[in-house]
Amino acid sequence: MRVLIMTAVEVERDAVLRGLGSDKRFEVALAGVGLVAAAVSAATILAAAEYDLVVIAGIAGGFKERAEVGSLVVASEIIAADLGVQTLEGFSSLDELGFGSTRVDVATDLAASVTEALLTAGLHAQAGPVLTVATATGTAATADELSSRVPGAAAEAMEGFGIASAAKRHGIPLLEIRAISNAVGPRDRDAWRIGDALKALEAASTVLAEVL
Repeated sequence: MRVLIMTAVEVERDAVLRGLGSDKRFEVALAGVGLVAAAVSAATILAAAEYDLVVIAGIAGGFKERAEVGSLVVASEIIAADLGVQTLEGFSSLDELGFGSTRVDVATDLAASVTEALLTAGLHAQAGPVLTVATATGTAATADELSSRVPGAAAEAMEGFGIASAAKRHGIPLLEIRAISNAVGPRDRDAWRIGDALKALEAASTVLAEVL
């Protein structure tokens, strides 16, 4: 098996590499920050080499009462949560407009196996929809709106849907694994636990290598 893992930034990549050790089945690459940069990076890499699995990995915001800071989320679905139009009546997604889809499926059985393995390893983990947004949420109102729009939403990040779209175009199964560094909502940098999230990401990478 040849696996491509993509992270947004270097500190995430380094955490993943520490967890994987010297396992040669994995290639870890930088996607850049944001949906567009991630999509371009993934499409370029996937056009140049063949992979059996794509894994999106990194830290993320967690929705309150769904994913606590320091925990792990394995995506059950990847959703571009703000891709659509805002009207006087509210938000309409690309799906509702009939112009495409804002959702990409993950490798369901493998996602379930990874979630179970994380729990068995003693890590705090759960499965749930992971949202991709162009603008990170900074208010309680936006967090509530997203939770209402996507029931059960567990985490929010900025790259997943871009990488997932490239993998889907190439017919490659994919996963998304996020370590929660902060709560989705009002931005409180003093409450962020990036170090703890990176440690959880490292531990998750070790478990991923064992599962695969």
